Amino acid sequence: MKIVYSTDQIYLHGGIEKVLAQKLNYLVTLPDYQVYLITTEQKGKPFCYPISDKVLHYDLDINYIRTKSYFSLTNLKKVPTHLKRLKNKLRAINPDVLIVCNYAFDFYFIPFISGHIKTIKEFHASRYYYVKHLPKASLFKKIMHRINTGIEKKYTHIVVLNNDEQKYYNPDNLVVIPNASTQVKLNTIKRKKIILAAGRIAPVKQFDHLIKAWGLIAAQFPDWEVHIYGEGDQDLVNELKNLIKKEETPSIKLMGATNKLDAKMQAASLYAMTSATECFPMVLLESLACGLPVVSYDCPYGPRNIITNEEDGILVKHNNIEAFSVALAQLIKNSEKRKLMEQAALKNIARFNEHKVMEKWLKLFKIKAQ
Repeated sequence: MKIVYSTDQIYLHGGIEKVLAQKLNYLVTLPDYQVYLITTEQKGKPFCYPISDKVLHYDLDINYIRTKSYFSLTNLKKVPTHLKRLKNKLRAINPDVLIVCNYAFDFYFIPFISGHIKTIKEFHASRYYYVKHLPKASLFKKIMHRINTGIEKKYTHIVVLNNDEQKYYNPDNLVVIPNASTQVKLNTIKRKKIILAAGRIAPVKQFDHLIKAWGLIAAQFPDWEVHIYGEGDQDLVNELKNLIKKEETPSIKLMGATNKLDAKMQAASLYAMTSATECFPMVLLESLACGLPVVSYDCPYGPRNIITNEEDGILVKHNNIEAFSVALAQLIKNSEKRKLMEQAALKNIARFNEHKVMEKWLKLFKIKAQ
C-alpha cells in the first residue's frame, strides 16, 4: 500500500510535525507499505525530528509567504504552480491513500484532483473558538466557513483527535483517532525543582498566564524555577521577557527550543499548561510517558481527554490564573502526591499506546471508499 502525507514543512518544531514524524517512522517499518512525504516549503532545511531514510520525501518548492494570508495576491499567484506540481507528483506515485496534515491551500483542491485516491484530512486544532465566534464573524468568514465545510464533505474521511470535537463536523465521514504516545526510556536522574512548559511562542499558548500565576507564588518557593521551552513570534518573546521583569520573577526562564524535551521532562517535577485551546497536545502525552504530573487549564478540549483529574494531574478552571497558582503550590508542597501522580501517569499513558493508535489508522486506510 502506498501512503502519501502532504504538509507545508517539517523543519519547525511543533506538535503536527512531531506527530507526523512519529507516523512516518512507524509506517515504514511495516511490510508492504511505501511511505511518501510531500511538502510545499521545506526550503532545503533538515527535518526538525528524526525521520527514517525509507520515507521518500519530495518538496514542491512552492514557498508561500507565511506572513501573508493564503488568499493574498502574492500567494494566490503560486496556486497554479502548486496545483500542477502536486498533480504530477501524485500521478507519478499513484498512491492508495493521501493524508492532508495541515490547513493550507492543498486542503481546498485535493478532493478535486485526487481521482481514485482515498483522501483523509486531519484536524489538529480545536474548533471551539472558531464556532463560538462565527455568529458575529464577518460575511467573508461566514462564506469561507460554508466553503470549508462543503469541501470537508468531499474528503473520504475527516479525522479529529477527541470526542468533544465531533459536534463541529459533518458526522458522515468523521473518525476520532487520538495522538499516540511512544515508548520513553526512563532514566534514574533525580527530579529537580523545576516546573516545565513547552510549545511554540504564540498567543494561543498563553505563557503570560503562567508567568502571572508564578508571580503570585514565586516568593513562597525561592528554590524552584519555571522553564519555558519553545520558539516563535519574536515580538511575543520580547513581551514575555518584559512581563517576567514586571512580575519580578527571574526564576522563570525562556529556554528557547530543544530537541531533548523528554530528558528535560524527566529532570523536572511538574508540567504546566495554560493554553487558550488545545485539541490533543503531544506535550501532555510526553509528560505522562515521562511520569511528569501536570497542572493544566481545562481548556477546549484536549487536556480533559488526556489528564485524569487528581490522579495524574490537576485540571484547573479555564483562564483562572489564581486557581492555577494555587494548584501549582499544592503540588510543590506535596512531594508524596507528586510521586503518586507519577506512578499513575506511567500507568494511564497505556491508553495511547502507539500500536493501539496506529492500528486504528491502518484499519482506516483499508476501509473502502463509499
